[in-house]
Amino acid sequence: MRKLAAILLLTMIAGPAFAESDHVQRYREEVEKSPADAANEARQQRAYQRALSGVPDQKPTDPWGIARPDAQGAPKSNAAKTVAPKQAKPASAAAK
Repeated sequence: MRKLAAILLLTMIAGPAFAESDHVQRYREEVEKSPADAANEARQQRAYQRALSGVPDQKPTDPWGIARPDAQGAPKSNAAKTVAPKQAKPASAAAK
C-alpha cells in the first residue's frame, strides 16, 4: 500500500513537469514566419511609420525649470531688466 501511495504521489508531483512540451516558444527563440506573416508585418511597419510622420515635432519642455536655481532652465526675473540708479559722487569730490 505504501508503494502505491508513493507512486501516486510522485506521479502527481511529476505531472506538471511533463505538461511542458516542445511546442512552447522559449525566450529568444526564433519562429519561422510564413510569407503572409512577413508581408503583414511589413505592412504594419509601413503603417506605423506613416502614423509617426503625421505627428508634429514638439519643442523640448523643461517642467522643472522653475525649481532650479539661476541655471539654464530658470525663468528670467524682472530684476535683471531694471536699470540700477546712478551712484552719487563721493563727499570728498563734492566739496571741491
